Amino acid sequence: MIAQMRGHLIQKNPGFVILENNGIGYQVHISLTTFYDLPESESDVRLYTHTHVREDLLQLFGFSTPLEKELFQILIGVSGIGPKLALNILSGISPPELLRSLSSGNLARLVSVPGIGRKTAERMLLDLKEKVQKMESRVCAAKIAPAGDAMAEDVLSALVNLGYKKGQAEEAVERALQGKPGTLEEALKESLRLLATG
Repeated sequence: MIAQMRGHLIQKNPGFVILENNGIGYQVHISLTTFYDLPESESDVRLYTHTHVREDLLQLFGFSTPLEKELFQILIGVSGIGPKLALNILSGISPPELLRSLSSGNLARLVSVPGIGRKTAERMLLDLKEKVQKMESRVCAAKIAPAGDAMAEDVLSALVNLGYKKGQAEEAVERALQGKPGTLEEALKESLRLLATG
């Protein structure tokens, strides 16, 4: 099982990327969420991966965050949802919003995602309720700053407005806030420093 890959981004498309690792180019299927998080081609990247094996098929699916990968893995455990539909779902709704929608039982939001009909949405809510609640409590506990932290939100907004990818910016903000900066300016400077050094 290939759980993670780091390599050179040779080609980037909305549905897949080609990632070179030790001279081998791997085709990795991705969601639009991951597509928009990735840098341009010819950059070095890391993807959290899921290896999907069938009798006649071996596929790699890649994700920019562990949360997206975990949601993909629980989605494909639902009857009637295969890897392709799971990827479509994650392309139509961000991982945090999907987690919130499943946790709160928001059927209307799930049905609004392309590819999800009412029956599929109801099955998702029924099958995933417990798993999602455990995930949500774990994700909340792991957050350095609570979702309502005004400083974190302001710094993230500033970084996105400066052109940084949201996924990269969130990671930098979390790391910057671990140092407990006193002001918004200090948090922004530290976040920018972390983004510059990679």
